Amino acid sequence: MRHQSPSSWAVISICITTIVHFALGFAVEFSVDEAHYVLYAKHLAWSYFDHPPLVGWIQWPLVSLTSSEGIIRLIPELLWALSAFLVYQVTLEIHRLIQGRQGRQGQSAGYLTTALPSANLCGLMAVLVMIAAPLPHVLAIGLLPDTLLTPLSLGLMLMALRWTRKDAFSMADWVITGLLLGLAGLSKYTAVFTAFAILFVFLASPKKAWVTKAGFWLALVIALLIISPVLYWNWINDWISFRYQIAHGSGGTWAWRRVAAFIGIQIACFGPLLLLGSYLFLKHCLHHQKLILIALLSFFVIPFAIFASLSGGGSLPHWTTPAWFCLAPFAGIGLAKAWATQHRKAIRLLLIGQLLICLLGFGFVLAGGISTAAIKSNPIADLYGWKLAGQKAAQLTQETKVNGIAVQNWTLASRAAWYASPVPVFVLDQRRDQFDLWFGQLPEGSSAILINWSGMTFNPPIGGNLAFEQCDPLDSLEIIRFGRILSRFEYSLCRNWQDTGATR
Repeated sequence: MRHQSPSSWAVISICITTIVHFALGFAVEFSVDEAHYVLYAKHLAWSYFDHPPLVGWIQWPLVSLTSSEGIIRLIPELLWALSAFLVYQVTLEIHRLIQGRQGRQGQSAGYLTTALPSANLCGLMAVLVMIAAPLPHVLAIGLLPDTLLTPLSLGLMLMALRWTRKDAFSMADWVITGLLLGLAGLSKYTAVFTAFAILFVFLASPKKAWVTKAGFWLALVIALLIISPVLYWNWINDWISFRYQIAHGSGGTWAWRRVAAFIGIQIACFGPLLLLGSYLFLKHCLHHQKLILIALLSFFVIPFAIFASLSGGGSLPHWTTPAWFCLAPFAGIGLAKAWATQHRKAIRLLLIGQLLICLLGFGFVLAGGISTAAIKSNPIADLYGWKLAGQKAAQLTQETKVNGIAVQNWTLASRAAWYASPVPVFVLDQRRDQFDLWFGQLPEGSSAILINWSGMTFNPPIGGNLAFEQCDPLDSLEIIRFGRILSRFEYSLCRNWQDTGATR
C-alpha cells in the first residue's frame, strides 16, 4: 500500500473484483431467481406478481439481443461496481460531515481533524469490507431486485448527506431525490424503508424547512409518477402483488430461534469485519453531529430491524444487502481510525480470512460442490444442467406434440421456461404465481412433458382433483461435471390433465 494512494487501491480493488465477477458470470447457468427475472424481460409488463418491474425492464435491451448468461450478467456486475463506488463517495461525505468542513470551524472540529485518518483511507476501508463480505458477490453476479436497490439506496443516502451539508436544497437536488425514490420503488417494495430513513434525516434537521418547499412536493410527484405503472398494474389485477408480499413477509409461525438463526446467518453472510468497524465508529466517532449521524445510520437500522423482526416467521438473508452497503461507510471510518492508530492485526486477520472464504466459495461453485453420495444434498448442482435439460424438454415437446412442459413447483419452472423458450411451462399446484399470468393454467384434457429433477423430487401427479390420467417414463438426463453426477432429470409423457375446479 506504500506505492499507491488509498483512492488508487480502492479503484484497483473494485476493478479486480469486477473482473472476477465477469469470469464467474460465464461459468455457471442462471439460478432460479435470475431466470425468473430474466423472464420478466421476455414478458414485458407494467409490473409483475411478486416484484416491481425494473428488474425486468433493465435487462430487456440485452435479453432482446442475446441469451448468453455472461453477457446478461454484465448488468448486475456493473451495478455492484457502481455500489462500491457510491460506498466510497458516501464515506468521503460522512468524513467531511464529521470534520465539520464547509465553513464550520472551531475547537471541536480542529480536534476531530487530528483524530480522524484521511478520508481516502476511510473510503478504501469501506470498499474493502464490502469486497470481503461473501453474500454481496452472489448479487453481483445474479441480478435480483436487491442488486438494483443497493446503489439507489446509497444514492439517496448521498442526497441525504447533501441535505445536511448544504444550507438549502436546490430544485435540481429535489428532482434527483424524486427520481431516485421513484426508481427505488420500481426496484423493490422494501424501498419504503429507505424512504423512511431519508425522512428521518429531514426530521433531524429542524432548522431547515422542507415540507413548505415546492421542491419537496415536486420530488414526491416525480416519485409517484415513476411508480404509477406498479400501482396501475396492481389496481387492474386486484392488488395481487401487495397481498402476496404481505403474506410472504409475515412468513409462518413466529419463533425466537428463527430470529437468532437470522442474526447468525447475517454475520456469516456479511462478515464480522462490518460489525467491528461499526462498533469502532460508534465508540470513537459518534460524538459530534450525533443526531444527524444517528439519522444517517437509520439507512441500515430501519430495514435491518424490520427484517430481523420478520425473521421470526421466516426471511431470506439477501434482503438486508442494501442496508449493509449503507452501513459500510461507517464501518470503513471506524476501521480506518483503528488502522491509523496501529491496531492493524485483527483487521488484517479478519480481512484475509473473509477474502479466503470468498475465494473458497468461488472455487466451490466452479467445482460443482463437494463430492457426496447423495445427489440431493449438493446445493451447487442447482447451477448446472438446466440449459441441457430445457433444450431436451423442448425437443421432446415437439416430438410428442403435447401442449407444453409441466413442473410441480414454481422454482423448477423459471429455468425450464427460459431454456426451453418459447414452449409454455405450466406449474401444477394450487398456488397462484407469475407463471399463471404468463402461460395460464394447463387446459383440461391436455398432455405435457413432465420434468422431475433429483434436487426436488415429486411423485407423478396421477389421480385426484388436479392430476393426469396417466404418466409414462419417456427419457432421462444425467448432469456430469468433473466425472461426478451432479443431478438427474427425468422426463415423463403425461396425458389427459384433469382439473375439477379445486380452489387455487
